Amino acid sequence: MEPGQQSVHLSDVVSALSFALDITEGQPAGHSLRCCWLGMHLGRRIDLSAAELSDLYYTLLLKDIGCSSNAARICRLYLADDLSFKNAYKMVDTKLPEVLRFLVSHTARNSGMIERLQAMIHVARNGGEIARELIETRCQRGAEIARTMRLSESVASGILDLDEHWDGSGQPLGRAGEEISLFARIALLVQVADVFFRRGGTEGAVAELRSRAGRWFDPKLVAAVEGLATEPHIWAALEEEGLQDKVMALEPRSLVRAVDEDYLDDIAAGFARVVDAKSPFTAGHSERVALFSDLIADELGYAPERRRWLRRAALLHDIGKLGVSNAILDKNGRPEPDEWAAIKRHPELGRTILSKTVALENTAAIAGDHHERLDGRGYPRGLAGLEIDLDTRIVSTADVFDALTADRPYRAAMPASEALALMEKDVGTALDPECFAALQRGLVRMQDVAA
Repeated sequence: MEPGQQSVHLSDVVSALSFALDITEGQPAGHSLRCCWLGMHLGRRIDLSAAELSDLYYTLLLKDIGCSSNAARICRLYLADDLSFKNAYKMVDTKLPEVLRFLVSHTARNSGMIERLQAMIHVARNGGEIARELIETRCQRGAEIARTMRLSESVASGILDLDEHWDGSGQPLGRAGEEISLFARIALLVQVADVFFRRGGTEGAVAELRSRAGRWFDPKLVAAVEGLATEPHIWAALEEEGLQDKVMALEPRSLVRAVDEDYLDDIAAGFARVVDAKSPFTAGHSERVALFSDLIADELGYAPERRRWLRRAALLHDIGKLGVSNAILDKNGRPEPDEWAAIKRHPELGRTILSKTVALENTAAIAGDHHERLDGRGYPRGLAGLEIDLDTRIVSTADVFDALTADRPYRAAMPASEALALMEKDVGTALDPECFAALQRGLVRMQDVAA
């Protein structure tokens, strides 16, 4: 929220930010909302209490919050685009022929024959351990982030157990039956239901759930979904406009959670961790950009409330990068034209996501414009001069400084002095002179304090 803005509900913020998790998983926009819609109706059907429904609600919206943490490894191990790999894997059962067909068709598809064979041999030899490690990283990271966002241990456990299967064949701990969190059992079931509903409607979704009952899914939950299949309005809503508002209305009214400034800071910090986990080269990037932005804003005389808002915007400035494949982000070399086009789309993705909630809509311009330049040669809109507001200029300056002083796939980190000398050449054309001077002063002050 911007200073003076009214508080909002947690459901508004989380339902909006769930779109970022959808694009990270390579899923059509609204996947998390659709899962929440189905899962909450299932929870009501099995008579969960209001407190249980409240925790289930946030488990469903945030089930994929750890999903960015394994993206780089998927690219590296399978020599694949993580977004299309994840999207396709949602369709795969654990039956051996199906898994083998998937691996053959998705491992190193665009590599040379020798490289592809080497990758496939490695996967064949170590596939079980690779899958366990990838899922463990994702689930543990997701549970950790949920806790930092003040969600209950029940929500964290639901996220942690998401990939466990009823018969014990899941990952990472091989839990079985009722050892698995009930929220996780529901979340995995409705996740598969949404994927197959988009392919074959209600009949296709229910048929797929039925085929995995007793293996992946609790048979009682599958039977409950079969009961939901007799209520066509529930399934029709998955394809209608305004689902976000309908999902927000499902949160138990007596347990609606308000978001104050402190809580919104924690949410922004949690999603910044999701963004930065996408690539080993961006670890801590959002937090550092927030720090440098605050340093500049302080030098420019921003009031404490405005600085707080700007830090939050800086934490989320790169949220659209979750929709860019790690095959591009981690590439050691210049992007090809189509890859560069994908990179240039990330600011607009960020603007779209942050615009979906009143609590963060005033940060959307910073996400959307932080790669614009004063001379109009930036992207995505080619804004120039005063068309770029001062808040965005501050974050852009901080972003460039951190990018230069951190390791990247194509070069090592620069010393601060070298980075500042390089940035100075772009002052007045790309970077704002006042923001750059404020950064220099702030860094000197930091150095003096450290000494």
